[in-house]
Amino acid sequence: RISPVYTGKSRRNSPPLPRPGVLQPKDRAPWARRERARERTTATTYDKGHGRVEVRTLTSTVALNDHVRWPGVQQVLRVVGQRTQRGRTVSETRYFVTSLPRTTADAARLLALVRGHWGAIENGLHWVRDVVFREDRSTISRGHAPQNLAALRNAALACLRAHAAGNFAAALRSHYRKPQRLFAKLGLL
Repeated sequence: RISPVYTGKSRRNSPPLPRPGVLQPKDRAPWARRERARERTTATTYDKGHGRVEVRTLTSTVALNDHVRWPGVQQVLRVVGQRTQRGRTVSETRYFVTSLPRTTADAARLLALVRGHWGAIENGLHWVRDVVFREDRSTISRGHAPQNLAALRNAALACLRAHAAGNFAAALRSHYRKPQRLFAKLGLL
């Protein structure tokens, strides 16, 4: 079942659409700046580990909702990440849209959701492929073989998840020893 709530990264790393028209003098007035500041919320996290310092700042706004062509958008987000490692600082800016209203998700919660999304991908897919399937040690590199094997590994992971295999490594060893179990699960025997 697909949840009606979404938080998605924009396809291209480009800023949200600008406001149509030219700024009027009233938009430059001090009260207009205060109004724009009320439309934005900000949250920042600091992480230190593995020899680097990471600072992530999320700014959410409701002012751009009418200018973004996305159904049900409630907030537009900008996440600026700065990572310092060995004295070198790298900055990255990413843009997101979400259907969560500000009453449900403030900037701190949205920052946790964005961070958690990548953690779920890294821990749920990449780590399993690297450790269980030893994908990084694979020496297959000709033609379409790497992509084909990656597709097979993803299919195997989907199969294991569908059959609620808690320990993927143990389930793979079990199927390796007795392939009949695998065929029985797939309904081929």
